[in-house]
Amino acid sequence: MERIKEECNCSFFQRSKPYIAMISLQFGYAGMNIITKVSLNRGMSHYVLVVYRNAFATIVIAPFALILERKIRPKMTLMMFFQIFVLGLLGPVIDQNFYYAGLKLTSPTFSCAMSNMLPAMTFVMAVLCRMEKVDIKKIRCQAKVLGTIVTVCGAMLMTIYKGHVVNLIWSNNINSNDTQVTNKTYDKDWVKGSILLIFATLAWTSFFILQNITMRKYTAPISLTALVCFMGTLQSIAVTFVMEHKNSVWTIGFDMNLLAAAYAGIVSSSIAYYVQGLVMEKRGPVFVTAFSPLMMIIVTIMGSFILAEKIYIGGIIGAVLIVAGLYYVLWGKYKEYKEKEIEELIIHEPVKGINGNNKMMILENNDIEMQKKLMQIPNSSSS
Repeated sequence: MERIKEECNCSFFQRSKPYIAMISLQFGYAGMNIITKVSLNRGMSHYVLVVYRNAFATIVIAPFALILERKIRPKMTLMMFFQIFVLGLLGPVIDQNFYYAGLKLTSPTFSCAMSNMLPAMTFVMAVLCRMEKVDIKKIRCQAKVLGTIVTVCGAMLMTIYKGHVVNLIWSNNINSNDTQVTNKTYDKDWVKGSILLIFATLAWTSFFILQNITMRKYTAPISLTALVCFMGTLQSIAVTFVMEHKNSVWTIGFDMNLLAAAYAGIVSSSIAYYVQGLVMEKRGPVFVTAFSPLMMIIVTIMGSFILAEKIYIGGIIGAVLIVAGLYYVLWGKYKEYKEKEIEELIIHEPVKGINGNNKMMILENNDIEMQKKLMQIPNSSSS
């Protein structure tokens, strides 16, 4: 009896791993948003921040790739190099620079709200790339589509409608002067920041899709992460030299700028790329991006503590819609995952049956429908 309980607990833990990993990553991303916002407000160039972020990520993860995957690392081909080059361009360069620029012009909560378009964009792009199948007659597909629509509506509601300010207990203890300065900063170029965030989300969506495709052939996830970060560092240096002409922008000390670069590089790049790659390999890109709305809720609470961000009733209603949409998407993905498990179990289970000449026959593993028919024959028996 105890052995059965241990097996059940072990099985539950194995099933819970992807969920725990993705929820933990959202806390990591939320911390990055807050720390980065403080650093950008103090005048750090987002181009330089991207360079240092990817440099830290490369330094941290490269030794693990060299040691742990030295025997399983695939050979580098021209096509693989091109895919890694594009991954570095989409993720570290385009997405991070556009996101940081949009974050600087808006607020952490608003940036996260715009990022909630990610599951919808990924789902649509995955369907276009034939990585996701949509059979609208099935409930699980209806749930994913409905969840995507509800999530987008929640994010748009947070963007368009504010409503009354919700006064929290800890908000009253925050310096009002800091609040005024912070709010003035948030009001600058709000539309421009929104456009930059949309482009960043599109680039991030493309990164997820291409990463999923690349990992099918390049089966060393740590090495792939290290190469993408290294390629992103080189590309970001080139972009920074073009966009920034003052040598002083490269100066960094033991301050918030260093913390922002190190935290973003270690947590949000090296660890995040590796973990989301592993989860994506088992559950697909839609599952990975479906957790992004949780980051917005975490950032909203942390932003009210640290940056004195005001929380509006529209934001609360939008957050509720986003969580509801997230639930529908995850429920649909869970049902799809369980169906695949059942199909794989049937495929790998050979079935014995009696043919028309009363002779024993063993069915091949790749014919599920024939298996089901043989199981219905009165004289057949299964093993």
